[in-house]
Amino acid sequence: MQSPTADTGSAITQPTLKVWTIPNALSMLRLLGVPLFLWLLLGPHADGWALLLLAFSGFTDWADGVLARKLNQMSELGAILDPLVDRLYILATLGGLVLRHIIPWWLAALIVARDLVLLATLPALRKRGMTALPVHYLGKAATFNLLYAFPFLLLGSHSGTLSDVAKPIAWAFTIWGTGLYLWSGAMYLRQVRRIVVAQPRGTS
Repeated sequence: MQSPTADTGSAITQPTLKVWTIPNALSMLRLLGVPLFLWLLLGPHADGWALLLLAFSGFTDWADGVLARKLNQMSELGAILDPLVDRLYILATLGGLVLRHIIPWWLAALIVARDLVLLATLPALRKRGMTALPVHYLGKAATFNLLYAFPFLLLGSHSGTLSDVAKPIAWAFTIWGTGLYLWSGAMYLRQVRRIVVAQPRGTS
């Protein structure tokens, strides 16, 4: 991940304003893979290629965070782009899995509703000089579980021994991921409430 440190007292250095960095290029590459992934899932049902693309996305997600820290290329764009691409992959995969009747629609609706509720808090944060809250470890754990659940859900949708093994693993990751996702959402809402109560509008 490319998010700057949560230390509000540290100054923003010049590299954080850069756009054309190696980590940002990797994030853009991941972003371009979202429509391709969705087409593979819904068009030819090329699940093998879709899984490879998902694995590649996971690797580049890890790599851009490592490179951002080692090369001192953490940027404001990266802090926005990196979690955005994660959300787009989650939404694209949820949509594909629902349309292919692999997961129930209400499960996808729960996850999407959580993000919509948090999105609705952004105006209140911006009025207080903030663009977003620091990423919480529960949110990271939830995203980790969901992104690992999706490949196993795809494998479990087929027949055979591999599918039989994948199904319980898939639903374990799905249940834990969804639970943590909702829990982390509740924690973010509590943080927003504290900020709104503690800070009058227009102050940072």
